[in-house]
Amino acid sequence: MSETVMAAPPRPSVRGVSRTARWAAHAAALTLVPSGLWRIAIAFGWDSGFTGDFLDPAYFPGRHSWYLIGLSLFAEALGLLTLGLIHRWGEEIPRWAPVLGGRRIPVLAAVIPASVGAAAVTLLVFFGALDWNSAENMGAPEAPQGALYWVMTACYVPLLAWGPLVGVATVAYFRRRRGCRASYGS
Repeated sequence: MSETVMAAPPRPSVRGVSRTARWAAHAAALTLVPSGLWRIAIAFGWDSGFTGDFLDPAYFPGRHSWYLIGLSLFAEALGLLTLGLIHRWGEEIPRWAPVLGGRRIPVLAAVIPASVGAAAVTLLVFFGALDWNSAENMGAPEAPQGALYWVMTACYVPLLAWGPLVGVATVAYFRRRRGCRASYGS
């Protein structure tokens, strides 16, 4: 009786990725889920409490629904790109990709956009949070009140962590790919 030994499937993640980097990359992708679900709920007709503006329930579901769904999917796709900082496809283009498949991704080709994105998102969300209750935003008479205000706020608060988490994953990626040894998280 011959015994066939099957090779284990390749690991999607890369060896040497710290626990901190892995946690930060996954958490970064997850920070976008609550706000995306909030927008998708509106797209399907949930009354978010907005009146007289683009998010007025009278427009949903309808042709504006595609915008909210598309925005949510686009944002989550950006968030999922963070996982490339801990997985093999963030270091090497998959072999099945035409023309460039199998080539190593230069470190800075990932680090520069990730760093710029982390900084931009951090600043954008920070200043958005400072302006959250202004008369042009959630302080407007058309904005949700009471429990609906708190539901929306709870769905958007996780975005405050998105940029910093991408930053942590980016620094870990850079250090790992450049051969630097981190003195934190393992």
